[in-house]
Amino acid sequence: MTPAPLLVLKIDVDTYRGTREGVPNLVRMLTRHAAGATFLFSLGPDHTGWAMRRALRPGFFQKVSRTSVVEHYGIKTLMYGVLLPGPDIGAKTAAEMRAVRDAGFECGIHTWDHVYWQDHVRTRDKAWTDAIMQKSEQRYQAVFGEAPHTHGAAGWQMNQHAFARHDSAGYRYASDGRAQLRDDGALLDPQAGPYRYQGLDCIQMPTTLPTLDELLGREIDGVVLDNDNIAAHLLKLTADPVRDHVYTLHAELEGQKLAPIFEQLLSGWKAQGYRLASMADYYEKIKQASLPAVPLQWGQVPGRSGDLIVLEPGH
Repeated sequence: MTPAPLLVLKIDVDTYRGTREGVPNLVRMLTRHAAGATFLFSLGPDHTGWAMRRALRPGFFQKVSRTSVVEHYGIKTLMYGVLLPGPDIGAKTAAEMRAVRDAGFECGIHTWDHVYWQDHVRTRDKAWTDAIMQKSEQRYQAVFGEAPHTHGAAGWQMNQHAFARHDSAGYRYASDGRAQLRDDGALLDPQAGPYRYQGLDCIQMPTTLPTLDELLGREIDGVVLDNDNIAAHLLKLTADPVRDHVYTLHAELEGQKLAPIFEQLLSGWKAQGYRLASMADYYEKIKQASLPAVPLQWGQVPGRSGDLIVLEPGH
């Protein structure tokens, strides 16, 4: 009997509020569905307010208006680092993070400070990169009592030094980039999947589906996607369960206001025949596979502003 394809749930946790409120909501929801998942935590200060410096980036205001940033993140979170001091997430919510592990879910590193990393890492040197990643690793060790073993980059932003550190830190797998997508969210290359970077051992598991904030409010095939029809659109992208997928969700979105949509997705993916899985589950499936070795590439994904780490079609 052919094993069920995997729908890997990769959960990015960006903020203090998301850790305190969204994460426990997701744990309860995932437990009800007997779903596996990987929670990737921001472990240092919450400086979400610094993201307003991206206002001049092409597409930024369009995305903000489409996805109701204030509604989902809250005024207080958007003031952290601007008018309010940024709370130290790892210091203040260590118990909430350990509760995720104790509930049976895989945990890993998202970043130290998600805005600081996202806005600067692409152009920084090895010393800067190692210092930031070391802070994350040390805090993870302090929270969980063990060394971290996986990573998922904030904003899909990395550099060559960060990828090399995965190997030196002993990470067997990570999910730091994206497979490129068509305008409707379908894969540009239907064969896109796990790979390694040239000269490195760590397996990369790219996100293969669009995120909710990349789809909400956009018109696709003559239909404006909203809270009522977006789950159906995503489920249409996975309707033929012949391959594995990685879906990135956010504690601040699917764990809060968009939880009803995520509930529909969980039920729909199970009905389609997928096994809802963690990154660790995926690694066990592919660790012996012959995977392509690719160069570091940057590109864009529909519905998201700026360049991201991407897997070029054909690799």
